[in-house]
Amino acid sequence: MARAGKRKDSATSLSRGFGLLAALGVLLVLAGLVGLVYTAVATLTSMLLFGWLLLIGGIVGLVHAVQARGTSYFWLGVIVAALNIAAGVVVIHLPHATAAALTMFAALLFLTGGIFRLAGGLVVRGPQLGWTLLLGAFDLLLGILVLGSWPSSSQYVIGTFFSLALLFDGLGLVATGYGGRRVVGLVSGQGGPKPVQP
Repeated sequence: MARAGKRKDSATSLSRGFGLLAALGVLLVLAGLVGLVYTAVATLTSMLLFGWLLLIGGIVGLVHAVQARGTSYFWLGVIVAALNIAAGVVVIHLPHATAAALTMFAALLFLTGGIFRLAGGLVVRGPQLGWTLLLGAFDLLLGILVLGSWPSSSQYVIGTFFSLALLFDGLGLVATGYGGRRVVGLVSGQGGPKPVQP
């Protein structure tokens, strides 16, 4: 009896954890949808978040490097931490310029990726040739569109990518939380068919 009660408490706790995971997913989905509507705000927010992450990571790395002084790791740790701190300060103080630079970098990545995908697909001509050419053409077109409207495209490109990442991560968490609750319910007997009473 005590074992059954402990199992039920464990299943309830596990189900509650999956429920919280699904709730977090819903919040991320809502944040992603809002970001897709207000892409300029999402771009600025993502840049500031990126800057603060660099700054905090640099400070933590510097503390670890100081703790490891006297070892061969010390100077490397100090240099990496100083670079992170400097990059974080620059991103926080110049978020729009950082967004423009990252947008240019993303456009060049799309362009080169599309060209190499198209060229590789035409040379190799594997079984997925059509799909490879389609993806290459899409990457190439996206790179041209972003680069053609740069730097004005920097106001929405990073924010759109950031919002889409939040949206898909949120959907994944919702699916995981919902599926986990169903599995826990079935295993614990709460979601399965109830026995027929004689």
